[in-house]
Amino acid sequence: MTVTIWHNPRCGNSRGALEHIRAAGIEPVIRDYLTDVPSEAELRKVLKDSGLQVIELVRRKESVFDELGLEGADDAALLAAMQTHPILINRPVVITPKGTNLCRPPEKVLALL
Repeated sequence: MTVTIWHNPRCGNSRGALEHIRAAGIEPVIRDYLTDVPSEAELRKVLKDSGLQVIELVRRKESVFDELGLEGADDAALLAAMQTHPILINRPVVITPKGTNLCRPPEKVLALL
C-alpha cells in the first residue's frame, strides 16, 4: 500500500499520524509540503477526495492568516494563499488507496490504513 503524508515534523499531529502509519508496518512517502508546495490542482484533488471545504484545509491559527486578512475570503483567495504561504496548509494530509483526509487528530489516519 502506498501512503503519502504531507508532513511538518514540528507538528505534534503530523508526528502522531506518522507514528501510526509506521506502527502499521508502512513506510510512507513523506512530503515536506513547506518546501515541496502542492499545486492548486493537487490541493483541489485533496479537497475533492477528502470531502473537505477549502477553509477546512486552511490553518487559521497561523499569524499570516490574519496578516493577509483571509477571514471571510473566497476559495480562490484561500487556495492562492496556501500556495504562496504553504504554512497555511493544515496538516497532516494523508493519501492512501483507501482515501484521503486531514488527520487531526492523528488517530484519523487509522481509517485510511
